[in-house]
Amino acid sequence: MTSRPASTNQPVHALIRDRWSPRSFAPRPVPAETLASLFEAARWSASSFNEQPWRFVVATREDVAAYDALLACLLPKNQEWARLAPVLAILIYKTNFTHNNTHNRVAIYDAGAAAAQLTVEATHRGLVVHQMAGIDVEHARRALHVPAGFEPATALAIGYEGDPALLPDWAKALEHAPRQRKPLKELVFTGTFGTPAPFAG
Repeated sequence: MTSRPASTNQPVHALIRDRWSPRSFAPRPVPAETLASLFEAARWSASSFNEQPWRFVVATREDVAAYDALLACLLPKNQEWARLAPVLAILIYKTNFTHNNTHNRVAIYDAGAAAAQLTVEATHRGLVVHQMAGIDVEHARRALHVPAGFEPATALAIGYEGDPALLPDWAKALEHAPRQRKPLKELVFTGTFGTPAPFAG
């Protein structure tokens, strides 16, 4: 895997530092047992009331019809590069709590946490994950037969890192773009919104 460690200002675990989101994927398939471990990591994510509102529709390249159906859920720009990934998934979340059928305000937050745990497990196993907001929600709802009470949220391309030379020109440039984040003082506050926390620098 290409080494593109984040230039962190404070020490963090190597799995956090080394995780990144390439668009280049190798044709190498992901073993079924490895995929099972990724989604097991997601399964053990924390959630409000232990609701576990996340659901994943997953397809590997070996299942051509299912894979093509998921690929068609992506916006065209994402289809250009994601078609190289050996595994695609659509993350769907349940909008209401099961125990009282009231709106679960943090369902999408909990679903995102599950996807994050999947991504860390993938990094540990030498895989890469690229998460995408760019999906056609209504098409996904119809094509995947998403029932009422559930919402398609994002897509994930999963696999082993590949050769950036195979990417469209616009995507090649992004593979080599600097990895940047806002400073902590713009993200972490104390007392009131906008007041940087003392440790944030």
